[in-house]
Amino acid sequence: MERIYLDTSVFSGYFEPEFELWTKLLIDKIIKGEIKMLYSQLTEIELNQAPQYVKDLVKQIPDKHIEFLAITDEASALADQYVKENVVGKASVEDCRHIAIATLNNADILASWNFKHIVNVSRI
Repeated sequence: MERIYLDTSVFSGYFEPEFELWTKLLIDKIIKGEIKMLYSQLTEIELNQAPQYVKDLVKQIPDKHIEFLAITDEASALADQYVKENVVGKASVEDCRHIAIATLNNADILASWNFKHIVNVSRI
């Protein structure tokens, strides 16, 4: 089964016309148990600021289809290294943490609608 890390932008994308179709297809596959969702502590923290309807979307996903990933010292160190290597600017350290958490937990895919720092060919 594929293990897909979803960053915070994916949950908001569910309600955005530009991203709605693809996001709903992905979330539906997760709900059905066709894909394991990697859900990090960082995403959870960021979603605390989201509108209630976005938080409610996360609650629709059965726990058995979610693998929770903590923010570890190793992930923070790797994210800091990404910043040090100028992969992105210092203001984007949280984006680097998403990438580091997904990397260190061997995610098959990192799903994101963040085109500035994560889904960006020059950054990749």
